[in-house]
This record gives sequence, structure tokens and C-alpha cells, in this order.
Amino acid sequence: MNTGKQWIIAVISLGLTAFPTAAHAAEPAVYTRTDFAMDTVVTETVYSTGEDITDSVIGILKDLETNLISWTNENSQIYRLNEKSGEEVQVSEELSGYLKQILKLSEDSNGAMDPTLGRVIRLWDIDGENPHVPADPELKSLMENVGYEKVSLSGNKVTLEEGCTLDLGAVGKGIGCDAVADYLEQQPEISGMILNLGGSSVMTYGEKTDGTAWKVAVTDPRDTEGDYLGVISLNGKEFLSTSGDYEKYFIEDGKRYHHILDSASGYPVDNGITSVTVVCDNGLDADGLSTACFALGVEKGRELLEKYEADGLFVDEAGEIYMTEGMEERFERR
Repeated sequence: MNTGKQWIIAVISLGLTAFPTAAHAAEPAVYTRTDFAMDTVVTETVYSTGEDITDSVIGILKDLETNLISWTNENSQIYRLNEKSGEEVQVSEELSGYLKQILKLSEDSNGAMDPTLGRVIRLWDIDGENPHVPADPELKSLMENVGYEKVSLSGNKVTLEEGCTLDLGAVGKGIGCDAVADYLEQQPEISGMILNLGGSSVMTYGEKTDGTAWKVAVTDPRDTEGDYLGVISLNGKEFLSTSGDYEKYFIEDGKRYHHILDSASGYPVDNGITSVTVVCDNGLDADGLSTACFALGVEKGRELLEKYEADGLFVDEAGEIYMTEGMEERFERR
């Protein structure tokens, strides 16, 4: 069995220990930190004229997962919502806002991004201890409860059809980036930050002291040594997300089975695409769009990106790269 890895790397020449490195008091100090939250490695680099806020950022991410989006933690709103499928449940304004955004993206993508696939994903157990191709009867049984249309939202009240469950894994890191960005807006001493969640979701805020663009390297999906295709420039407050078949997968009888599933069949998407990278002005949208565009393919994916005024980069099995016009201006080939 082979295990995929996430290789998006924030290209910054900084250490990994949290300490200020300002040349003098008038310049922002640089704080860096590496930690673990939302089931992934989190790296932060913050430019601040005040205190080190890296610990607060980790706290925001952990609180979001524990109390809002986890499907396993009993304190989470999503957990409690799933436990009461078939009933109307009142949720927080924060969660209802996220769900409204998610359901719109699901509708706009014709279900290519679907938040009700969680139980099917876990059946495959692709990143677990027993990855396998499930038996058709079991898969078909779970697929009967899949479909974003089975989720009803009215204000802060949510109803899941009996048997339907929500899993926000496809947009969770993006939500985390949005929450951190909102926090930074209330911190006037922060002049810049780059946040990297597990390699697949990156947020930039403000600017570096030298005024240059933030740089993010994007991996070659078929390079086993973790080489990269090129570098994408981000400016100000922007969000980048990549979905690829190399992140979580197993190989059985010579065929690769990855974690991005077709919401119509319950099987991994098989359309010749190996990775999609999206840049836009919202973390949840970036995360969801990268998944949706992976499933839709280049042409339909371009149409969806245009609707969201987002930039995208697609890579296919032959190693060919397809980009939106906006991405062409950002991307520098290696």
C-alpha cells in the first residue's frame, strides 16, 4: 500500500522556533510556530509590532474543530446535528452561515462538492488502517443517504433527512483559515501572516516587511520525491487550496483509489485530473472549489471558477497544466 502526502510548501526563509527577530523596535517582529490542529500540521509566520499571537491562532483552530465541525467529538454541533437526523435542530449563527455557503457551492457545482459523503468516505477508509474497495451492496446502501438536497436550512434551523449525515472535511481547513482571518482583522498590530494547514490550505494576510508577494510552491502530483511544478504568488488577504489524488490513496490490483469521491457513484473520481489548486478571497470557497473542480474536470471547473471569480490550476495524468487567465498571471513555472 502506498500513502500519499501533501507537499504544498510555503516558500519563506524563516526558522521554526517562535521568537522575535525585529532589527529594531519600529519594525514588526517575526514569530513562527509549528503545531498540530484540525488533524494536521499547522505552520504559522506572523509579522507583528505587538505580542506573539501564534498560540491564539492554534486555539482558534482547535476550538473550531472541537465545538463546531468535528463529526466524532460529542461537543461538536455537527456531531449533535448528525445524531438527530430526521429532526429539526437549531444551530449557531456561525454554523448556519457556513452551511448556507456550503449548500450554495454544492448547488452551483451540481453536487461535485457534497457535504453528505462522509460515511461513504469512511467506508473506503482510504487514510485509515484498512483501505479497501467496498462491497457494492454496502456502498449502495450508504449512497442512498447521500445528497446535499437532503439538507434543509431555514435561518438557524437545520433538518437532515433520516439517515443523512454531514461531514465538513472537504471545507474544514478553509473554514479554519476564514476564522483566523476574521481574528486578524481585530489585531491592528499584525501587519502580515502566512498560515499553512497541512499543506493543502494556505492563507495569507497583509504583507511581509520587504513588500514582496507571498510565495507558495505547488507539488508535482506524480513526483515521489516531493518536487514542485512552480510557484504561485499571493497578495494581501488571499486563500489557496489544493485537492489531489496523491494526498490520500491506496493502490489495489494496479489501480489508484484516492479520497475524492464522485457523489453520484461513491467511487473515486476518475476523469484524468490529478490535482487542482484554487486561489480566491475566501477560505471555505477555496477549499470547496478545489474539490468540486477536481470532480468536474477542466472545462466545467473553469466555468465554476469564473462564477466565483477564482483562479485555478489543473494538472492531468500526462502532466499537462491548464490555468485560468488569472492564475497565469500568478504562476511561475519551475
